[in-house]
Amino acid sequence: MKISKLHIDQFRHLENLDFDFTYQSGERKGEILDKICFIGQSATGKTSLLDLIFDCSKQALNSQVIQDKYLMGHEILNGEIQFKINSDFYIHKQDTVTFKNKLYTIANASGSIYPIVPYEDRKATIYFKSNLISDKNIDIFTENPIDIFEKYNQLTSIKLENLLEPHEYTTLFDDNVKPEMWILLLQEILEYRKKFNQKMSELIHKGLLANPKKLSLEFENWQKDNPNKLKSFAEKFNPIIEKLNLEIDLVNTEFTIPILNKRTEETIPIQNTSTGTKGLLLSFLPLFKLHTKDSIILLDEPERSLYPDMQMDLIDNYKKLASEAQYIIATHSPFVAASFEPDERFILYFDKEGKVAVRRGSSPIGDDPNDMLYNDFGINYINKYGQQKHQEYLDLKQKIHFENDPKKKEEISEQLEKLGEEYNF
Repeated sequence: MKISKLHIDQFRHLENLDFDFTYQSGERKGEILDKICFIGQSATGKTSLLDLIFDCSKQALNSQVIQDKYLMGHEILNGEIQFKINSDFYIHKQDTVTFKNKLYTIANASGSIYPIVPYEDRKATIYFKSNLISDKNIDIFTENPIDIFEKYNQLTSIKLENLLEPHEYTTLFDDNVKPEMWILLLQEILEYRKKFNQKMSELIHKGLLANPKKLSLEFENWQKDNPNKLKSFAEKFNPIIEKLNLEIDLVNTEFTIPILNKRTEETIPIQNTSTGTKGLLLSFLPLFKLHTKDSIILLDEPERSLYPDMQMDLIDNYKKLASEAQYIIATHSPFVAASFEPDERFILYFDKEGKVAVRRGSSPIGDDPNDMLYNDFGINYINKYGQQKHQEYLDLKQKIHFENDPKKKEEISEQLEKLGEEYNF
């Protein structure tokens, strides 16, 4: 499932906007974008666009019809949106939906109910809100696995379909995710922890603490049939946090996902890590565990609390984790925006009348963040102090050109050199 087109007549403060989510040039001209980046200053509507796409995808995936022609429980869209689902286009325009060349209309009716999109064709839409990092979401990761088992004693009965509405194919990760959702995502890790504790207790009761060699051999034989479920996630997550000198501790059993400081060899509870590290864990774990093939993944400000060197590789790391999904990002970061092709960038701005308008990006992928700020963000990246120094530098260059006194010329030259070195002019 991919979004291919969006026209907004009216949504919140957004009016008369057109988005063509296809490549405009090159070998892939006309193909639907693999990833989309919304740029714009605060209040231009980046989050509103993510909300609208999420809500419309939810309606599309859960659409039902009565008598094979009337839409059930559908809301009127003030505009038009198109999703490609497998090889067919799902088009919602005002009070109608077209799918597989059949037209359906919103109306009150009674009769047999059928889904528009077959269940086997439905793919997930996953939305990570900007408020994802919260104490409530982190709480479950701070508890000891044994305490979690006692608290959620029906662990083995927790399944995704029990956490969502019937036939629901959209998942929202905000500041108030159900604890059961995190339990579901951690389930294999927790079950391994439970078996591990039982096995160690068994070996201790057999008196093998006095025979380390036999203890090690028996445990190694057991682990061949019971591999550490945290290891596969660590292989994906460690390359992302290695710049922070962190890695997942595969030995510690005090926490579900313990973090090791490689410098101090100290295990860090997740609540004691940086805000950025928490955000990475809370978004990467769901993408690691959930089915993301042909999904839409929405991310609002994924760069929050991350140092620029982490932001530069962030989108590539997300794509490695869920390579067959369509990503839709809202960002304020030129480092994140530089990971997108110009065709994939949509810049929201206020026109002369104060209304939100949209244009495509111009800086090439991987462009210098300063050029990105100037070309696509529309920002003069040199602040007033730097601008004053730059003007001073230009004035000195003009002054030295007309100066005839050798001594004064040398003094000006020294000032120029000093300013040039200090500000890289």
